[in-house]
Amino acid sequence: MDRQRTIEKELSFSGTGLHTANKVNVKFRPAGPDSGINFIRVDLPDKPQIKADMNSLISLSQSPRRTSIGNENFEIQTIEHLMAALSGMGIDNIFIEVDNNEIPGLDGSSLKFIEMLSRAGIKEQDKERHFYVVKDPIFVEEDDSSIIALPSSEFKISYTLDYKHAFLRTQFFELAINSDSFQKELVSARTFCMEEEVIQLQHQGLGRGANYENTLVIGKEGVVKNKLRFADEFIRHKILDLMGDLYLLGCPLKAHIIALKSGHSLNLRLSRKIFEQKQRYSMGGIGVGYYAREGEEELDVNTIMKILPHRDPFLFVDRIIALQQGKHATGIKNVTINDYFFKGHFPGRPVMPGVLIVEAMAQVGGVMMLSTQENRGKLAYFLAADNIKFRKTVVPGDQLVFDVVAGKVKSRTGQVHGKAFVDGKLVAEADLMFALVEA
Repeated sequence: MDRQRTIEKELSFSGTGLHTANKVNVKFRPAGPDSGINFIRVDLPDKPQIKADMNSLISLSQSPRRTSIGNENFEIQTIEHLMAALSGMGIDNIFIEVDNNEIPGLDGSSLKFIEMLSRAGIKEQDKERHFYVVKDPIFVEEDDSSIIALPSSEFKISYTLDYKHAFLRTQFFELAINSDSFQKELVSARTFCMEEEVIQLQHQGLGRGANYENTLVIGKEGVVKNKLRFADEFIRHKILDLMGDLYLLGCPLKAHIIALKSGHSLNLRLSRKIFEQKQRYSMGGIGVGYYAREGEEELDVNTIMKILPHRDPFLFVDRIIALQQGKHATGIKNVTINDYFFKGHFPGRPVMPGVLIVEAMAQVGGVMMLSTQENRGKLAYFLAADNIKFRKTVVPGDQLVFDVVAGKVKSRTGQVHGKAFVDGKLVAEADLMFALVEA
């Protein structure tokens, strides 16, 4: 069993931000199992804390050419090299205290971070690691760049770099990534930029803390005032950045990542897509495009029965796992061999009737519409069902997940579009219409 990891003891160090040139002090502290990677701004009132995951990601339009997290009150910039180090060392849980808004650039790679973490010591914890294994291929593209994530039993990156520059000609690098291969092949690869970009970046307020030691500057004749650590150091650093961005999933990944000329923008789009797939499967197989919306609530079966008039054996919703009143609902029906309809449909080959799948979908839609204050106490009568499609049979042992979105809703009628999924696969969909009447 792979166990979660943290560090053994606290360790502090200081440095300068690559983009802001702000001086920052950093302290690593051990964290308990399932804590995740948490940053703490100790320079701000109440010392606010934020978890490094996709929910805290700041848009690249606000924080270009680097990966940053934060909220409306504070931010922490340029975390990708540190995140890559944590990923490469297999550290799941840690508190990172900072007293400014950017992580130090150090030498422009993950090397110094690895040295600090090694000095702090690595400690295994009595809890299993939560890997996410990509279930279905995921593809993103942007101009002439692209990335695909494929299911795999290991974490592997295949990267193709291709710049219109004599020293950045087409290169390919592939690596199955673990702690040993990361420290041997990637950890010391430094960030880089073109010499002709320097003035433009500085005008944009970027790279204020960069110099020829922590950033490889590529001129017409090669690297300016520095030497390469690898002949293909540039592509190795691109892979290091990709690792750091993918660790914002909040857990280690098993997938084969195939990237063509990707940077932070595309890396983070892929991370978002993988995160959404992870959310769907962890919530019971919710369909494509769904992830939890802010402010949604859950309802147990007792609360559902306060909204719907249905009762056993004709109540087909066990739980509402996400509800935005009058707009969206996601419900679950656990299909078991004890469901009464299997006695006659069909003996020896139990299959859930399609009409009951639609009925269950309609009940989730009913909860969504009747949960609003103006519709409380009303009844929702099924008026019509259009565009019904059944794509797969549903059998005992399946968990049906219904995702229902409101269409036109008036005072007396409502339309919804519903989809039903099992293990992330679409099994049925329909457009439904209801009449809303006083009880």
